[in-house]
Amino acid sequence: MIIGLTGGIASGKSLIADQFRKHSIPVIDADEIAREVVEPGETAYEKVLEQFGTQILEHDGTIARKKLGQAIFGDDSKRQILNQIMHPAIRQRMIEKKKRYQEEGCKNIVFDLPLLIENNLQFMVDKVLLVYVDDTTQKKRLMERDQEGEEDANNRIASQMPLKEKKQFADAIIDNNDTRESSLTQLENILQDWNIT
Repeated sequence: MIIGLTGGIASGKSLIADQFRKHSIPVIDADEIAREVVEPGETAYEKVLEQFGTQILEHDGTIARKKLGQAIFGDDSKRQILNQIMHPAIRQRMIEKKKRYQEEGCKNIVFDLPLLIENNLQFMVDKVLLVYVDDTTQKKRLMERDQEGEEDANNRIASQMPLKEKKQFADAIIDNNDTRESSLTQLENILQDWNIT
């Protein structure tokens, strides 16, 4: 079974991803892959440079994520260009990794995809597992985690689809408003329901 793990910023998705790893279920992390596919020598790296120029590079030739972020900030057409380069490269690499795990005999694999629902990638997975927190908890945790102000937290949360809206797309939901133990117990129950040991 391919499980699509999704959530929102500061919803606690990494807690659940780590728990899958403890069950020896491999987790293919889209954010990690997004960094891999733009390393020097990769096709996506060359395409990003073609579009955004060398001013987005660090001294060592790697892409400075912050500079790239600033280059597309507030410009939807530039963001779309970047997405058209990144998304196919990320999907392709995830599929390659999945095949490798399957060849090694893994029956269950997790795709950790923050934008699973926004990018309509449900076709890549068998089940969608949403890590949910309410708005207040999400904002509080984000501010504690990043030590930024309320305005920054509001902007970052507003840039994503609200978790409430994501609920309708999920096959199962972990309510992560309570304790860590509560969330892990919910995960164990879901794995039992899905016959994953």
